[in-house]
Formats: sequence, structure tokens, C-alpha cells
Amino acid sequence: MLTIDNLKALGANTDEGLARCLGREDFYLRMVGMALADNGFEKLREAVELGNLEEGFERAHALKGVLANVSLTTLAAPIAEITEDLRARRDIDYTEILDRIDTELQKYRGLV
Repeated sequence: MLTIDNLKALGANTDEGLARCLGREDFYLRMVGMALADNGFEKLREAVELGNLEEGFERAHALKGVLANVSLTTLAAPIAEITEDLRARRDIDYTEILDRIDTELQKYRGLV
């Protein structure tokens, strides 16, 4: 169930996220739900696996902003990391970081 307590248990900074939503818990939880439903996560993996680092960067950068706004910090951290790697167009194996993102994402999606 998507609740403040469950988000906190996963490491989200709900105090910060709630502050961005003017303390409105219902609005914050709706924004979190929308962020988690974003298909950008799948599109990020697809772009990177196809070697399209430009599109991968665009997807990662957009997700980074969304996740920062709702303060899902344990998911935002690997997204921020891949964003910088993709910004630099690093020719590296992205499998490990994509898998970390998927692992964190599934934890959060399990609440919805």
C-alpha cells in the first residue's frame, strides 16, 4: 500500500517530498504514484540497451527531476548516477546500474 510510512521504510525522504507538495499528503501520494507509473524507466533501459545514449540521457534526466521532486531518494540516486554517465556518453556496460534501478523501482512499485 502506498503510504507515507511505507515510503519512509524504503528510504524516501517523505518530509522533503511533502514540503514540495505544500504538506498535502493526498497530492504527494498521487505524484509518487504517477512517478512510479512512468514508462520512462522501461524506455531508459531500452534506449541504453540499443546504444542510443542520447535518448538514454534524455530519459534519465527527466526521471531524475521527477524522482527528486517526490524525494524517492533510493531510486533517485542510481538514476542520478546513470544520468551523469549518459551525459558524458561514457562507453561502459550499463547493465549493473540498470539492474539496480529496476530493483529499487520494483520495491516502490510493490507499494502501488
